[in-house]
Order: sequence, then structure tokens, then C-alpha cells
Amino acid sequence: MKAVLFDIDGTLMSEMPLIQLFLPWVYHELAKKLGVTKEEARNRFLSEIVVRRDTYDWHDWNFFFRLFDVNLRYEDLLRKYPHKLQVYPDTRPTLEWLRSEGCKLGVVTSGPAYQRLKLELTGLKEYFDVVVTREDVKTIKPDPKIFLVALEALNTRPEEAVFVGDSLTQDVYGAKNVGMTSVWVNRSGERGHHFADYEIRTLHELRKILGGLE
Repeated sequence: MKAVLFDIDGTLMSEMPLIQLFLPWVYHELAKKLGVTKEEARNRFLSEIVVRRDTYDWHDWNFFFRLFDVNLRYEDLLRKYPHKLQVYPDTRPTLEWLRSEGCKLGVVTSGPAYQRLKLELTGLKEYFDVVVTREDVKTIKPDPKIFLVALEALNTRPEEAVFVGDSLTQDVYGAKNVGMTSVWVNRSGERGHHFADYEIRTLHELRKILGGLE
């Protein structure tokens, strides 16, 4: 295997601490704007997120801020609260090891351009040879195009690459559909899925998988 590509959220890091910080403020502002209770404001905001799940718009917090005319920009929140981005403890050691093994590394994300900012703020960007966002290709995973653009940039064929991600519908299905080896990061221990080529609970387990693929 020449290259290992990763998803970002739920794979390399979690943005949940940041989300938990700004959502109560969003609900408060919406309640005032709409003249409803905070609970009703919460339900309206979250229902819009749910009905758009896995669509192009779903991956962009700014879309929902604009939809409800909330005066926020996700880029500003990231810059103000970078410490709220939680890099998983297995991320850096794994990336360091892959680098030491001579692997090309990439990121493929269905998120918008601010995904690069998240990598910069967490100090992860330096590990990657290529980062492809939805805005680079005007599509999202599992569309083959977003994977193939990254592979072309790495000068790597699909059968020479591994994709690591936490979404079965986007990461695993998309990677398998273009001929990449798929690794499902199942951090929560969810049961009953056998679609991925490999399933892991932590990124540390990549060492055993990649060793067997040599």
C-alpha cells in the first residue's frame, strides 16, 4: 500500500465540544427571533439538519446559520475556540508512524473549505500531502470523483490505497466503490455491520492491518 487517506470528523478529531458550546446560543437567538421557546427553537433547527442528512448542504454549519439568519460564521468560531477541537489521542501517533513508513497521506472530506482550517488549528495539516474538500470538486462522498481527485494528486492507483473513515455510507461505500481498501473506524462499538474490508476501534489498529497488506 502506497497511500492512506482519511476522513476528518469522527476519524481524526471531534468537533463536538465546539458544537456543544455554540448550539445553546443558537437556540437562544432563534427563540428570540421566532418568538418561541428555546425547546421549539431547538427542534426547528435540528429538524432542518436531520432532513438534510448526508446531502451537500448538511456538511456545512454556515448553511444552517444562513438558513435561520443567525449571525455566526463557523470559521470565526474555529479561530476563537480552537481548543474545542478534540484530536483523538491515537491520531498523531498513527500519522507519525505512517510517515515513518513512507506512506503518502491524504484527507478526503465532504465538508467545506473550513475543514482545512481545522487541520491547521490542530496542527494536523503538516502530515498530509493532499486535502480534498467538497468545494474542490463540487461533490461529496461517496461520489467517486472526490476520491479519484485525491488519488490522482498522490499519483496512486485505487488498489494501492487505503481509506479510513467513520461513515459506512460515505467513507466505506465510497472507497470500496472506486477499488480502495476500506477501513471503518467504529469508535462507539456499534454492532452488526460487515461491509467494510476492515473494522477498527482505534487508529492504532492500522499497524496490524497495513502490515498484513504488505
